[in-house]
Amino acid sequence: MKTDEGIPFTAIREASLLKHLKHANIVLLHDIIHTRETLTFVFEYVQTDLAQYMTQHPGGLHSHNVRIFMFQLLRALSYIHGHRILHRDLKPHNLLISYLGELKLADFGEERPLQTDSFTRRGGTDHCQGAGCIFIEMLQGSPAFAGGSDELEQLQNIWTVLGVPSEDSWPGVSLLPNYRPGELTCLRPHADSTLEQLSCKTGDLAQKMLRLVPTERISAQEALQHPYFSTLPAPIMHLRDAVSIFKVPGVCLETEFRDIWNPGQKLKSARLPAASCW
Repeated sequence: MKTDEGIPFTAIREASLLKHLKHANIVLLHDIIHTRETLTFVFEYVQTDLAQYMTQHPGGLHSHNVRIFMFQLLRALSYIHGHRILHRDLKPHNLLISYLGELKLADFGEERPLQTDSFTRRGGTDHCQGAGCIFIEMLQGSPAFAGGSDELEQLQNIWTVLGVPSEDSWPGVSLLPNYRPGELTCLRPHADSTLEQLSCKTGDLAQKMLRLVPTERISAQEALQHPYFSTLPAPIMHLRDAVSIFKVPGVCLETEFRDIWNPGQKLKSARLPAASCW
């Protein structure tokens, strides 16, 4: 810490928040050690994160494991939305993964408390859009909307899949360069898009999470009830917040395809303890 400036505000905010968030899918803060020069957060030890896990298993994850990870992510989001909190930095690097396959939402330095129901709904569906992008990335092994060299190219990548928004659904879109009013109508995704290539239940959930208009997106709580998760054991839907889904008999990760064909390379770079499900 810079002693003349005191404790960083983001650290105070994250510490006060995590002190009250107790959930199996949110990283646990054990202690805070404060000296004149340093502020040390002592968290539970979690072996890797989703970004590293996908790097170790390129080409897309096992469909069952994607379902397990997505259920836990939505469970965490539903919990923080219920506490009127936005994470605001949802990405694979901030989703920790234990050797069992437990997913834990981490890094709340950018979180924001919400004051009104309307913002809670809007912010929550923004989170679901981010979760939807992570969903697609786990399935196909590459980003859903790979970043372009500038913002307009990035938007073009998104609109190619999701359709071009209208001025009514995206106020201000007409101010963008090369705006053509006659072309800016809400389009359905192209037939050959990533979403159209997914199985029925998978594609339906992905489309509901990735809707361009925020008010049309599914919420985290609604997504947990989607038929996509119907293959999971029924008790998983009724767990207490602090209970891991891996406490339910029959819940475990499947061996990733890359590990089947390259067993000697399994998690070599992660330095993780041996685990039968990985």
